[in-house]
Amino acid sequence: MTALHLGSKAAAAGYRLAAFDSTGSTNAEALTSARAGEAGPTWFVTTEQTAGRGRRQRAWIAPRGNLASSVLEVMRVPPGTAATLGFAAGLALEAALQQVSLEARARSGIDFGFRLKWPNDVLASGKKLAGILLEAENVGDRLAVVVGIGTNVIAAPTDTPYPAVSLHDLGISVSAEDLFAALSDAWTELRGIWDDGRGFPEIRRRWLERAAGLGEPVSIRSGDSALEGVFDSIDDTGCLIVRTTDGRRVPVSAGDVYFKGVASMGAA
Repeated sequence: MTALHLGSKAAAAGYRLAAFDSTGSTNAEALTSARAGEAGPTWFVTTEQTAGRGRRQRAWIAPRGNLASSVLEVMRVPPGTAATLGFAAGLALEAALQQVSLEARARSGIDFGFRLKWPNDVLASGKKLAGILLEAENVGDRLAVVVGIGTNVIAAPTDTPYPAVSLHDLGISVSAEDLFAALSDAWTELRGIWDDGRGFPEIRRRWLERAAGLGEPVSIRSGDSALEGVFDSIDDTGCLIVRTTDGRRVPVSAGDVYFKGVASMGAA
């Protein structure tokens, strides 16, 4: 039986929890529930995910002890506005990671370098620690938005074209259960600040403070095309702004991001 539990702030805010000992995909569980009439807000969580997926259908498997979590929010917002919720998710996870790593930081004196990488990765010391995946479907006159967050707690994949890391690798001893409790509370706060998109300017400001690679050379690859320049900012819709050598500021809505050879391949 899983010991996963909501944080006190999340429980007080009315969030519900569907915890699984093991499941194929927490995002799939959330979407299935939304189609069946679940109105949220509800977390779907497991410490063992066997058939998860990321952007562009990339696999995202969570071995026993890692954290796969998806939150279902049903709202009346346009899809473009809902997409900016992913930035709030990154901030929520970064806040939870700062909380659960306090003891390890005090003991080691190490700054684990938690950073947010556009569009959907959380890094630690330059390596991928977590990925975020948003999915949405219309249900009646509202939009069911699922925010999936997958975090490497005890193990990180090794057969990947980009470096990955786990909390265990970093010397941070925390359970998936305790991380989730902290995450659910942080999400409650950041979801409130986001406020159906009205608070995205504040989310954007906070996200940029924690952004990986800001001001650095960047390569955005999508299919066979590539755009190179400097990571200048994100705009008010969440697009990455690349400043090219000829001075143009080009918005990018999707693609794999490379800073110094590290790929961004978000998943949950």
